[in-house]
Amino acid sequence: MNPTIVIADDHPILLTGTKAFLESKRYTVLGTALDGNDAYNEIVKHNPDIAILDFDMPKLNGLEIAAQCQQKGLQVKIIILTLFKQEAIFQEVGNTISGYILKEDALQEIEDCIKAVVSGKTFVSKKIESGIHFSTDSEKLTDLTVAEAKILRYLAKNFSSSQIADELFISKRTVEKHRSNIIKKLEIPPTQNGLLLWVQKHPELFKK
Repeated sequence: MNPTIVIADDHPILLTGTKAFLESKRYTVLGTALDGNDAYNEIVKHNPDIAILDFDMPKLNGLEIAAQCQQKGLQVKIIILTLFKQEAIFQEVGNTISGYILKEDALQEIEDCIKAVVSGKTFVSKKIESGIHFSTDSEKLTDLTVAEAKILRYLAKNFSSSQIADELFISKRTVEKHRSNIIKKLEIPPTQNGLLLWVQKHPELFKK
């Protein structure tokens, strides 16, 4: 019997496309969600075999959901989808998550990933393992913490520090501290708009 699945992605078109693809392969999709809180609630409600989660979502990201599921003792297998390699995610494979796939290869790899995690194995995109996917600039992103990566994604959406603070329920001062750390790790010149210019220069890293 095919495993039951919950899917979450904050882009409705991608969410609908993933759901349609899996259902065409005769998987049972029990629920969908557009943000992290709803994704977690859908998992608790339906108790699926697998949850396929976009990493970067409002309210809770994929890893935060995985950690909460583990704390609650839920047996769901978590597969994370993301645009680029991030060390914090990679380190959770075999711990709070079972699969880690690049979005650009999701339709080619998702079935193999599902089969692997259902059988108790882990699965990582071939390009993540080989490292051939990443340019010099995007490689630097692997040094960021989960919080720093999330803030960088909000900056790419033109959020101000105050808006980011409101979204993440943290202080503006904390956001500014993270921004400072990002600038150092990405080796960005410490000019007034250096970080924003870097984000604008690399739109391919933030497209879904």
